[in-house]
Amino acid sequence: MKKLPIGIQNFKKIIEGDYIYVDKTKYVYELIDSASYYFLSRPRRFGKSLLLDTIAEAFSGDKELFKGLYIHGTDYMFEKHPVIRLDMSSIANDNQDNLREALLNALKEQIQAEGFELDTKLPSDLLQHLIKSLYKKYNKRVVVLIDEYDKPMLDQLAKVEVAEENRDMMRGFYGVLKSMDPYLRFTFFTGVSKFTKTSVFSGLNNLLDITMTERYANICGIEVENLRTYFEEYISDLSTMRNFARYDNIHDEILAWYDGYSWDGVTRVINPFSLLCFFEQRRFESFWYSSGTPTFLIKLLKEKPESFLTLDNFEIRERVLDSFDIRRMEAEPILFQAGYLTVDEVRYLGATESYLLKIPNQEVREAFYLNIVAEFTEKGETHADKAYRKIKKSLETGNLDEMLDTLKSLFASIPYQLHIKNEHYYHSILYALMSVLGFDVAAEVSVSGGRLDATLELDDKVYIMEFKYADCPQDATVEKKRKLFDKALDEGIKQIMNKGYGKKYESGRKEVINIAFAFLGRDEIEFRVS
Repeated sequence: MKKLPIGIQNFKKIIEGDYIYVDKTKYVYELIDSASYYFLSRPRRFGKSLLLDTIAEAFSGDKELFKGLYIHGTDYMFEKHPVIRLDMSSIANDNQDNLREALLNALKEQIQAEGFELDTKLPSDLLQHLIKSLYKKYNKRVVVLIDEYDKPMLDQLAKVEVAEENRDMMRGFYGVLKSMDPYLRFTFFTGVSKFTKTSVFSGLNNLLDITMTERYANICGIEVENLRTYFEEYISDLSTMRNFARYDNIHDEILAWYDGYSWDGVTRVINPFSLLCFFEQRRFESFWYSSGTPTFLIKLLKEKPESFLTLDNFEIRERVLDSFDIRRMEAEPILFQAGYLTVDEVRYLGATESYLLKIPNQEVREAFYLNIVAEFTEKGETHADKAYRKIKKSLETGNLDEMLDTLKSLFASIPYQLHIKNEHYYHSILYALMSVLGFDVAAEVSVSGGRLDATLELDDKVYIMEFKYADCPQDATVEKKRKLFDKALDEGIKQIMNKGYGKKYESGRKEVINIAFAFLGRDEIEFRVS
């Protein structure tokens, strides 16, 4: 049984160490055989670094290293070329001076390894000198591979000025490559985000962005049909496992947890990091999500909690999906680029494309909403699990008063500074709470009479939910609050009944329960059932 290459991003080590390698050399061959300047965006831990290392080895001249792989049987000549590799995730970037010094040091390491004597205080100048010196020494055009190109900006998004200074420096640094075209054989950039080309790559406008190209949709990740090809022994070894949450066999349960990523709306790939960790630890867990969540993303969601309300079936145009601007960040493009959303379907509007996005799988769904609840309530998983059991029991038995007490406790734990006085805020938080607690919740459901706020389905019941918020002065009397509650609850129930939100469920065997929620503040919550 071949070993699992968890955390290994070195192609040679994987091949020589008898680790599993999912053959991606078909894409490497096509890239090398086609254009010369490429850009690829993929989520973290998705195989970008291993892809770059595979490309680097393809330019090393060691054909035997690729024996048995796709590229070995092609007409590729395996000519040796000098390679410059820069991993921006290892470059200090807390301010412009440190970024400049770190870039110089990274380049000087390669310069010293080649025996050159080059010195300048500008990283862009040093990069140009290194390229020309390598070309002269080997009489071969140079390969430039830059991993995590966006790290100097992403790390500093909490400090906008620093992020912009870093962006400006990297724009000049990357931009010199265009003038080096006569000396370059191949250039490849990878990263998580897609900063607008005018902000980072304005000087390098000949990059071919293959992020959403159908031809390269599966360049990273493990294709579903390859799961058994490469991991059959591991699947068979675990086939006796029981108590699956959704399916009767381990293969389909693996797909439910870790499959679902797509960049063309047709083919699906499995998260490689999560799959390897699953086989190693023999348990279903949110491995990829637990490896780190961008703090700037959580901050953005706190500022706009309604943005995660309708993540499934969210439609967005490609030009918006591609944008990432330091001062004008939108949650949905960032959620897609970071891997929390994926393409479910590509739709064509004349000459332009739009994408229907969704949460890719159970791993992301559970962990994402759990993180939302933890960040907003400042509570951990133990607290969430207790709340889940209480609310589930209340809904199953119809004891909604007990559920209300639990909800009040959860909302009361959200810090005052995070509360926003609008209906979407409470709707969003309640939706996140219910989702992370394991309930089958649908938000903003379209019915013939309009859009209802949410439905929650159990085995024998369907709850039709409408949310209302009433602005309540802090010094309001009990009588004043009572009037506000009654008005909001009356409006909620009337809206459910008048628009016939529950009609589509009445023909089924489940009991339909209409419930209106009214919110006046953190733990000022009441409901009414009709």
